[in-house]
Amino acid sequence: MRMICVWLIGACAAAAGAGARVAASADPAVSLVGSPLVMRLNKDEFRIAFGLEGAHCLRKGCNGSVLYRVHWKGSDGMLRSEAREVSYSVPPSARRTIAVDRQYLDSAEGAQRTEVVSVSVDRITCR
Repeated sequence: MRMICVWLIGACAAAAGAGARVAASADPAVSLVGSPLVMRLNKDEFRIAFGLEGAHCLRKGCNGSVLYRVHWKGSDGMLRSEAREVSYSVPPSARRTIAVDRQYLDSAEGAQRTEVVSVSVDRITCR
């Protein structure tokens, strides 16, 4: 999975009938340090950890959320997908932080073993 950067939004302008256009800043606000880490705790329980680089948050700190999607497969072989959001906080004078989310991925109340196929990050917000 390649590194995903989030850009500060500078301005939004709507064009008639064409939708919205978004202008972005040249500096990333918060970015992933690497690929999300998936840890199995049980046959259907996982923790998903995101390492976040927040060098631009050194003076005041910042808060935000990671919007991501988990693609998983049950023992029946059917592929499923779930969208989730986890919050993070970069304290002042810190460059990095982690955000960890709990996932129960099961379709039969613990009767089967599930496998995480992939985790994709849709968006990282920064306030």
